[in-house]
Amino acid sequence: MKKIVALLLVVLMSLTCFAMAETAPVKMDKLTLEFVPSKDADVIITGTKNLPELLQAALLEQGYDVGEIDITVGTSYEATGEAMAAGAIDVGWLPGGTYAVYSKDHEVSVILTATRDGLSNDSTNPADWNGIANKTLPVPENQVGFYRSLIYATPSPYGKVLAEKVNNGEALTWEDLDKASWAVLKTSSSAGYIYPTIWLMDNYGKKITDLTTVATLSGYGEAFAQAAAESVDVIVCYADGRRDYEEAWKLPVTETAKNNITGFGRTGEIWDEVNVIGVTGGIYNDTVSITTAKPEINNPQFIEALQNALINVINTEEGHEIFSVYSHTGYVKAVDSDYDFARKALEYVQ
Repeated sequence: MKKIVALLLVVLMSLTCFAMAETAPVKMDKLTLEFVPSKDADVIITGTKNLPELLQAALLEQGYDVGEIDITVGTSYEATGEAMAAGAIDVGWLPGGTYAVYSKDHEVSVILTATRDGLSNDSTNPADWNGIANKTLPVPENQVGFYRSLIYATPSPYGKVLAEKVNNGEALTWEDLDKASWAVLKTSSSAGYIYPTIWLMDNYGKKITDLTTVATLSGYGEAFAQAAAESVDVIVCYADGRRDYEEAWKLPVTETAKNNITGFGRTGEIWDEVNVIGVTGGIYNDTVSITTAKPEINNPQFIEALQNALINVINTEEGHEIFSVYSHTGYVKAVDSDYDFARKALEYVQ
């Protein structure tokens, strides 16, 4: 009898150890995250400073014990894509256009698509967006899976000429636009290049590369800074861009807005001074993507854990505040085919 009891104890202890081993979290030394510079780098870093701690806790609930989570901001959209393709960055927040570039050869893989608040304005008539009375506001109860890019006339002397024509109901000609100095983002930016190019092609049969004077900028903060300085006539940005820079627009250059953007020193309202002169079609929302270069990242178990963890984080009050830096209000699981149109749009532009 004693031998049987002892044997049963051994078996029970073995099963307990086995069960503990089965439920022990998978240890990871480090996870690297990178955001593209669609906002100023310091704004993103400040806004996401609590994300590592939240994500570590959320991943632990999913069975992954991550020792360190590092967050950086790429110097350009392409820099983030290249770093992910090389396996130097594990997880990246890529716009649809950038994802289209780096998913072509399966160097990155989408795992989530962002949702965002709908806007109070979705008119395709540019004049409907202009003036303080038409201020663009978020509509949280209307969650959408797309956004638009807008072509804006700045308060420069010639920018005002373009804005006046549009607000008077006059159609702009190619010659009108070609006389202007433009500022755009690099070619993989959906709102900053791809869809404004499609807008030009649809309306004028021309591309951004056909314009006489074009400057390529690193981010939207630089675009609004140049608009405020009246150094360019036309900028392009996502549809709620003016809302992000509204407070800073009228602040002295020595002060900083609540969202950590340095003041632009203007006196008028941004809704009156920066006028919409063109509205693009809908752009599928930003991605959360992973590198395919590292097996410990690109595997079904970790992908599911990361998907669930980020969805759980953004659904908390603190997480919602963190991802508001990108206007993301939620995440849904995504597959590569969701971005087939983004790849077609990229081919169209090229």
